Amino acid sequence: MSHFKTPGNLQAPIANKRPHTQTHHNIKTKDDYFWLRADNWQEAMREPEKLPNDIKQYLKDENDFFKLAMSDTESLQEKLIAEMRGRIQENDTDVSEKWDNYNYNTRYKEGSEYPIMVRATLNEANNENNYSKDNDNTEEILIDGNIEAQNKDYFELGETEISPNHQYLAWSSDENGSENFQLRIRNLSTATDLDYTIADVDSVAWCDNQTLFYTQLDENHHPNKIFRHIIGTNSESDVLVIEEKDKRFFMSVARLLSGRYLLLSTGMNDQSEHWFIPTDTPEAKPQLIEARQEELEYSVDHQDNQFIITTNADGAEDFKIVSAPIDAPNKENWTDIVPHQLGRMILGVEVYADWLIWMERENGLPSIVVRNKKGDEKRVGFDEEAYSIGIIPSLEYQTDQLRFSYSSPTRPSSVFDYNLKTNQRELRKRTCIPSGHNPDDYITRRLLAKSHDGEKVPVTILYHHSTQLDGTAPCLLYGYGSYGHSIPASFSSNCLSLVNRGFIYAIAHVRGGEEKGRHWYETAKFAKKPNTFHDFIAVSELLIANNYTKIGNIVCEGASAGGLLVGAVANMRPDLFAGVIGDVPFVDILNTILDDSLPLTPGEWSQWGNPIESAEAYGWIASYSPYDNVTAQDYPAMLVNAGVSDPRVTYWEPVKWVAKLRKFKTDDNILLLKTNMTSGHFGTTGRFAELEDVAQSYAFILKAVGKA
Repeated sequence: MSHFKTPGNLQAPIANKRPHTQTHHNIKTKDDYFWLRADNWQEAMREPEKLPNDIKQYLKDENDFFKLAMSDTESLQEKLIAEMRGRIQENDTDVSEKWDNYNYNTRYKEGSEYPIMVRATLNEANNENNYSKDNDNTEEILIDGNIEAQNKDYFELGETEISPNHQYLAWSSDENGSENFQLRIRNLSTATDLDYTIADVDSVAWCDNQTLFYTQLDENHHPNKIFRHIIGTNSESDVLVIEEKDKRFFMSVARLLSGRYLLLSTGMNDQSEHWFIPTDTPEAKPQLIEARQEELEYSVDHQDNQFIITTNADGAEDFKIVSAPIDAPNKENWTDIVPHQLGRMILGVEVYADWLIWMERENGLPSIVVRNKKGDEKRVGFDEEAYSIGIIPSLEYQTDQLRFSYSSPTRPSSVFDYNLKTNQRELRKRTCIPSGHNPDDYITRRLLAKSHDGEKVPVTILYHHSTQLDGTAPCLLYGYGSYGHSIPASFSSNCLSLVNRGFIYAIAHVRGGEEKGRHWYETAKFAKKPNTFHDFIAVSELLIANNYTKIGNIVCEGASAGGLLVGAVANMRPDLFAGVIGDVPFVDILNTILDDSLPLTPGEWSQWGNPIESAEAYGWIASYSPYDNVTAQDYPAMLVNAGVSDPRVTYWEPVKWVAKLRKFKTDDNILLLKTNMTSGHFGTTGRFAELEDVAQSYAFILKAVGKA
């Protein structure tokens, strides 16, 4: 039962109804809130002040209502911010990374919002064994995000690529949340940028010391072209190297670690294609590795005279690793190095001069495997019931050191260096929690929930050891479940503000991710997408049945495609929840996937189906689209967040959803919409400023379960 009711002295904004009809596959639909999609949305994404006045006024009214409805939580929010900030090491430095005669590093100063990228020159005394040291006094600042962000409402640092001779830094930034990054080139010997920028740049890679390649967005925010640029020249004369004509595909460019090849890539969710250029011949024509094929995915790296390729070719559902000769790299010449093994998902590969290193996941938990050129393997394993690990890529190709991070829901992140020859680990850094943290005060469990069709859904649970498991504890349940993206069982210092107040924090590893292998993703696509929603409901019911919480005492949260998840289950089983938080939620999915002018839509058809061409796909999506399935029933208390500059989930999706919910819902539970007028998909930037968004969500959660 939701405890957060609409205050009797407040009147929620009501959006005007302006009927709009459309017909697809002889099905006529009416959309009363279609008008909230601005005709000039592309312009408004870059310059939000250019939104039409009627839309701008409605968003303002909703924001004002949000502030009034949450005004009694202001002191609580301040307390939450202080708690969360107290868990952040303000003067913080990453473990430095050696590259040639430099140690590169990122650090934060006390009170600063943004990172500072620095480097120090090494000498013979601290340049041994390829191990990076942190005792240099020759530090130079390469870029200070705090200086670059001055007098800006929004700032996000994007690419930071150092030239091979360490003389130049190519860096990009977004200043309005639209993800239209501007590229600059900094001469590190003078610490000044060259006198020009390149607009709308996505990825960047140095080919040699004077030549860089970059992808550029078109007017629909689609990275479909790769250009070659000579530093110091007018970008208008840059050479178009390759262009992607299929608007389902997105292009990128990268320099392989060996330094010998540049990789030019194009891909969509379930298909990829790559070309390469030797870095000593920047003007060479790109050479194709293997032509695109339906459902063929592959990624490429380089070692010696061969490419190392990770692929799902030949029915390798959970992927395998193959080699390919550089002079004939097409698929018919691929040779298995690590054969496919069903149920063991290969997640990513790092290739060093003498080592092959990959991450794999089996039974829902990840591990790292290292192999030398003789074929000898060693597994880097861990003992906790639930945890997260990640390989930190090396800057050097010739190295015998692996760096990785490790955390669990109870243990903050630690960074280790692993000697690939001796198998010895060295702890390089453990994240400090200044206000104090004892992992033994918390308990993590991994459970399995039985879904509607018998599938067992993993659940990661965190709670304080003093919390009574008698059904009275409130619960925050998080989920995502799309695109094969798996939610790691990692440490979150912020969620301790709820767990320390007696909450159960749970992650539902629902289908649509890849926690249990590729099939976990494949069985939540197209007509099978509702499996994601049923899995989430099954997890909720398991938590209730096992006395972790009780019905009506759960707040569920999801962001982006996770917003689709919580939006769908709010329609299906609103009785389970005290509250719902949809962060930039993908809830108007039918209308979005019908609109191929939107940046991401064409590439989405491989996930959901193409409702433009297929009546069957139209029916699938229409059956669960949260916006289209809003009905006259009681809903939980709801908080919906949007960003007016968001190119991924356009602002009008959550806005329309709220407008329609206000019209149909039959309860007096609060419904709040907060639209950030100066940011996009990822909300407020800055490591402290973003805590304001978290505190607002947590205050809402506490009110929804009657704990505020």
